Amino acid sequence: MNGSFLRFYVHENQRVHHTLVWEWLLKEANKLGIRGGSAFRAMAGFGSHHILHEDHFFELAGTMTVEVEFIVTDDEATKLLALLQKESVRVFYARVPAVFGVINPKTGDPSIGAASAGDGAP
Repeated sequence: MNGSFLRFYVHENQRVHHTLVWEWLLKEANKLGIRGGSAFRAMAGFGSHHILHEDHFFELAGTMTVEVEFIVTDDEATKLLALLQKESVRVFYARVPAVFGVINPKTGDPSIGAASAGDGAP
């Protein structure tokens, strides 16, 4: 199946409606029916201000980045991005074309296509 790899970069203490943005993104994506998402806390990095942040115990609590990512259909990506726009959430994101599927799906798995030769599958 064709779609997008959608990744958001947020500050770990950034909030929307009194909820951490990374947590809000996962909850809202789930409500939209997106099949899965993950959040990962960065060890080090820098952003548009070119200040290097590194995780050293408690001294920089709240300043690190959390990456929140989804592999979605184009329709799902459009809905999630529209929700962020509507809610006035300021967030940096990357959207990359993706081919995805399930190898050897189980009966009852959501229909997202099965990987086959030519899909980039092994």
